[in-house]
Amino acid sequence: MTKILIDREACIGCGSCTAVAQEIFEMDENFKAKLKKKEDFTEEEIKLAQEAVDMCPVKAIKIIE
Repeated sequence: MTKILIDREACIGCGSCTAVAQEIFEMDENFKAKLKKKEDFTEEEIKLAQEAVDMCPVKAIKIIE
């Protein structure tokens, strides 16, 4: 089962993850990234999440297989 983790301490709220994967990520009231869902990611969602990982300037997102 694939997991997507966000280091909320590291997140600077730039919003790049929501720009490339709005199906997976959203910004909370503190302008920090959070997941819209926590499990059962499709193959397409995992690809989008990987784009978000690659774009995150502080490497706050990780995908664990």
